[in-house]
Amino acid sequence: MRVLRSSLIAAAVVASVMLTSAQTKITAPKNKYTPQQDVQLGREAAGQVEQQLPLLRDDNVNSYVNDIGRRLVASIPAELRQPEFNYTFKVVNVREINAFALPGGPMYLNRGMIEAANTEGEVAGVVAHEISHVALRHGTAQATKATKYEIGTIAGAVIGAIVGGRAGSVIAQGTQFGLGTAFLRFSREFEKQADLEGSQIMARAGYDPREMANMFKTIEKQGGSGGPQWLSDHPNPGDRSAYITKEAQSLRVEGGTRDSGAFQSAQARLRQMSPAPTTEEATKNAGRSTGGSPTGTSSGRITGNVERPSSRYTAYTEGNLFRISVPSNWRELPANSSVTFAPEGAYGVVNQQSVFTHGAEVGVARNDQRDLQTATDQLVQSLAQSNPRLSRPSGYVRGSIGNRNGLRAVMSNVSDVTGKTERVDLFTALMQDGTLFYFIGVAPEEEYSTYEPVFRRVASSVQFTR
Repeated sequence: MRVLRSSLIAAAVVASVMLTSAQTKITAPKNKYTPQQDVQLGREAAGQVEQQLPLLRDDNVNSYVNDIGRRLVASIPAELRQPEFNYTFKVVNVREINAFALPGGPMYLNRGMIEAANTEGEVAGVVAHEISHVALRHGTAQATKATKYEIGTIAGAVIGAIVGGRAGSVIAQGTQFGLGTAFLRFSREFEKQADLEGSQIMARAGYDPREMANMFKTIEKQGGSGGPQWLSDHPNPGDRSAYITKEAQSLRVEGGTRDSGAFQSAQARLRQMSPAPTTEEATKNAGRSTGGSPTGTSSGRITGNVERPSSRYTAYTEGNLFRISVPSNWRELPANSSVTFAPEGAYGVVNQQSVFTHGAEVGVARNDQRDLQTATDQLVQSLAQSNPRLSRPSGYVRGSIGNRNGLRAVMSNVSDVTGKTERVDLFTALMQDGTLFYFIGVAPEEEYSTYEPVFRRVASSVQFTR
């Protein structure tokens, strides 16, 4: 079972948006980190990104994207400019519709995003949105609001704050920091800030901000039943098209940049190339090219020789969130907003991914809906992104966890380590603040009868401390 890397989880951050008589005034949220720290973290993360994801090696397309980026960066308002920041723009040769930016300025635009756009303004809208996240320093602002338990380390928290979805999982798997699940998406408030600030940057750069709204519609149309990755990484604040259009009405487009032949030329060059791989295909190829083994372990700690769960239990207090008791021969392996409990020989790293074959992952997930079943459905969807052979539950059994209403489902998965079927026992409940608590027990199918009562006992031991 791969340790959960969820794109649905985010810290709850409130930032102020002050209205003026004309355009919306966006105020950057509180931030205890320095701009220099943004730059350092972004530089570290960019190195990891470029080891894991294939960059497009085409001077014409890259030059075109950089021209758009430089024009937009020049239109960042003075109060949001940081002399230390260095905005760079690179194209990733993968087909998913996605884009992300790192603290301090590095930005990555998927080839699939450019191919999906109808106009240059739509591309500019996505770039302006991502630039706004960086200029408003949303990544370290999220880390500022996080608890010590949620952060773990600054670098892990901030990389996850910007990079979401499958790309975030890939980077997490290749880093020592262990991103966990706390920071893989922005809050809806931050998304709205980036929409509005991005609209203003577009207008100053000569682009019609309504093109940003048009791109979001394009993304939705091309998403199919599952939706494109960009939407899962960037949750919709609601009425997105309406408020962007309203903002556009209060703005004056400077100069009026129209589509040049460069946009059509860039798309034509992409059509002449071999189809872009998926991110998953690309990262598997990267693993093979660096000598990675499909089944080998880098830590050597997954041995298959695993003790049965001890009848003695040890209690753990996790931050200011909850207490839990697990078999005393299970080791605690904390990450950012999750912790894995597993016995020796049952955990390690396979193909740069943290995995465990016996034990449990326990953590918390941000729940915007504050509805237990909806939040649990989203968690299962996120878990399936990291574990593509995971079955989906046909329904949930209702019960209680920590004196709160809870849900339970038993699913099956094919282990990345053994290639055999394993059972996945999921328990969820809402905490007092609406956060989703989850407990995921994992055991090989042939040993599930031994572990199932252990999972129930562990789940029944949970006591919430907030």
